[in-house]
Amino acid sequence: MTDLSRRHDIDWLRVITIALLLIYHVAISFQSWGLMIGFITNKESWGNLWIPMSALNVWRIPLLFFVSGMGVYFALQKRNWKQLMGERTKRILLPFIFGMLIIVPVHLLLLQHYYSWPIRYKPGPSHLWFLGNIFIYTLVLLPLFMFLKRNKESKLAHILRKVIGYPLGLLIVMLFFVIEAVLVAPYPFEMYAMTIHGFILGLLAFCFGFLFMYTGKPFWDMLLKWRWIFIVGALVLYFYRLSEGLIGIPHYLMSIESCLWIFTVFAFGYRHLNFSNSTLRYLSQGAYPIYIVHMICIYAACYVILPLNLDVRLKFFIVLGMTFFGSFGIYELLIRRIKFIRPLFGMK
Repeated sequence: MTDLSRRHDIDWLRVITIALLLIYHVAISFQSWGLMIGFITNKESWGNLWIPMSALNVWRIPLLFFVSGMGVYFALQKRNWKQLMGERTKRILLPFIFGMLIIVPVHLLLLQHYYSWPIRYKPGPSHLWFLGNIFIYTLVLLPLFMFLKRNKESKLAHILRKVIGYPLGLLIVMLFFVIEAVLVAPYPFEMYAMTIHGFILGLLAFCFGFLFMYTGKPFWDMLLKWRWIFIVGALVLYFYRLSEGLIGIPHYLMSIESCLWIFTVFAFGYRHLNFSNSTLRYLSQGAYPIYIVHMICIYAACYVILPLNLDVRLKFFIVLGMTFFGSFGIYELLIRRIKFIRPLFGMK
């Protein structure tokens, strides 16, 4: 394997993406279709809010899968396959099962009570589907990853480094995602949770995330060189979507836009975020616990705020603030400090 030191920019991107995920989920509660996918929804929509959110929704989840694959690369530098699976079982599978049985039913109870539906205990993956997918991807791809680790001078390893480390390699990477989008034909493209589209796209992103790190510095320097091309291309495709009303866009264009945004984020992160401080160390530990509990905080905030006679924009920012403060409060006061709770949220 190519020897890389810890990449703090990847840690920052994980933290930032989860923060964007919280904002995105709060925004759903202020769209007319929010209830259709199980969110407590304000009676008055804020349609313009979806303009910036639509810029996020084609790359926010794929980016998390890329970053998760990169995390496996770093983990394998210090572990064998048994140690890796033991760690992933404790830090991903255990929180996934606990969340399905305990966390998810709580926010669903709030939803049922708000709309006066029959009160039922309803365990399930909900927003935690992401963790389940990551665990499966690790199981499926671990033989390939271990082969590359043990055979860093193999013909396959040399081909991967040579191809992915050059601009032509990015076209090949995008081609995989384009083929997935065309063959699966998801509708809408942005529906990743518990769909075939989300599973296959996540598998590709997870694998390429590992390979991006495996390729080493030439790949990242190449991203840096072409970063302005990526962002211009992403913006052109995004504004084209806006001009078409965000609907009816060919799947292959959505896929290409997604890849260009992700390349842009990685390139600028590599340039500006490869540093560590106490804030990053704190947020890196808290990212997944906050991700696990944030839906309870959103639903609780909506339960209290949405019935009030307030401007829809004011409601949004109040719910957003309550979500962040509530999620961080639960993490800081309970999860982080109570020893036996920590493993249930993926912490050591």
